[in-house]
Amino acid sequence: MTSQLVDNEELHTLRRSMHRFATLQLGDTQWAEDAVQEALMGAFKNQAAYAGKAAFKTWVFAILKHKIADALRSRQRLVSTNVQMGDADEEADLGELFDHRGMWAADEHPAPWGSPTTALEDKQFWKVFELCLNGLPPQQGRAFMMREYVGLDSSEVCTELGITTTNLHVVLHRARLRLRECLENRWFIAGEATC
Repeated sequence: MTSQLVDNEELHTLRRSMHRFATLQLGDTQWAEDAVQEALMGAFKNQAAYAGKAAFKTWVFAILKHKIADALRSRQRLVSTNVQMGDADEEADLGELFDHRGMWAADEHPAPWGSPTTALEDKQFWKVFELCLNGLPPQQGRAFMMREYVGLDSSEVCTELGITTTNLHVVLHRARLRLRECLENRWFIAGEATC
């Protein structure tokens, strides 16, 4: 695989990114390592199926995404009295975004984002998006990625995180608000950010 599709340095960089992503989703470095190994083995075994229609990284991450979804669906949740919903950062008051009537505060009102199509096509946008995603509190980041990227349904996410559907909606709402604010500050208002 390395000689035909990527060189050793690219593979090392890709593997690090995969491991970081899998650790965020699975919450355990060993489970993440297992998922990454399975994804890379799957890519190696099926390299003939890689048609080059997408970037190699995109193809391997799609395999990893399925491995993570399988792991999350099959893993039985251990009951722990130490696991609590959120932390101080999770519960941070987002009231500064709104006035006393629940309307957007004047300096926090969402600004026009320009052409979404142009921004989505720009690779730099995705670097900024990844920075914003990594800046989310862990519980919010996991819930957002499980729901929006891995594609688990709400009940599966709730089971994995040990929260209720109502809590999930709150966590996802907070994650989206934080992502919106981060993207607005680092990309849409400031223009192209440097990473």
